[in-house]
Amino acid sequence: MFIESNVTSVTADREVWREATGVVIATSAYGVSFGALAVASGLDVWQTCVLSLLMFTGGSQFAFVGVFAAGGVAALPSAIASAVLLGVRNVAYGMRMSSVVGTTPARRVAAAHFTIDESTAVAVSQNDPRLRRVGFWVTGIGIFLGWNVTTLVGALVGDILGDPKTWGLDAAAAAAFLALLWPRLRRRQPIAVGIAAAVVAAALTPALMPGLPVLVAALVAILVGWFDWLGHDGAPSTSAPEAIR
Repeated sequence: MFIESNVTSVTADREVWREATGVVIATSAYGVSFGALAVASGLDVWQTCVLSLLMFTGGSQFAFVGVFAAGGVAALPSAIASAVLLGVRNVAYGMRMSSVVGTTPARRVAAAHFTIDESTAVAVSQNDPRLRRVGFWVTGIGIFLGWNVTTLVGALVGDILGDPKTWGLDAAAAAAFLALLWPRLRRRQPIAVGIAAAVVAAALTPALMPGLPVLVAALVAILVGWFDWLGHDGAPSTSAPEAIR
């Protein structure tokens, strides 16, 4: 029995490492795109690398350089505001991950920098608390290292690579995130939330500054979860004795 349990544990560890590694590779590849775009927008190589080291949240980084490229130094306040708005979602991730990363203040402080979309997604996709912790740290640290390396590569050889979209790098991170999300779309509620949030974000993107459409779309998930709309669609009923057990 002990050997069987040990084998199962090793298999589970390998699975979460495999899942995390796939996300790390896909997301890190997109760092080349950011490095090239940042230099093209007017930042030098060192400024680009420092931005990835300190900000380390892809959506905020792209929002920053996008607004900066459009308006230069004069648009710097708007660029910062856009980056901050997109980074607000990480606060919600932090609250969700506080019980996963550990209870000591040191661990929580260390985890703050690695709390991003992908590390949160890999963690919550696991059923076991220990595997959630492994998924979070492997994904967060792995992407941090990979993202900064590919940012440097993109900043140095962006002109040689040309448009990163021709290599499909613009879709790499989104594809990895969708791969994590897809297995969870088995009931009407998460499907409805995903569709509604996507429609809201797409509709508001042309009208609002970068960052706001994402936050408004997030309200859809909060409202649906709060009122539990479509939350009992075909779920197996649980009798009182079963619930107590």
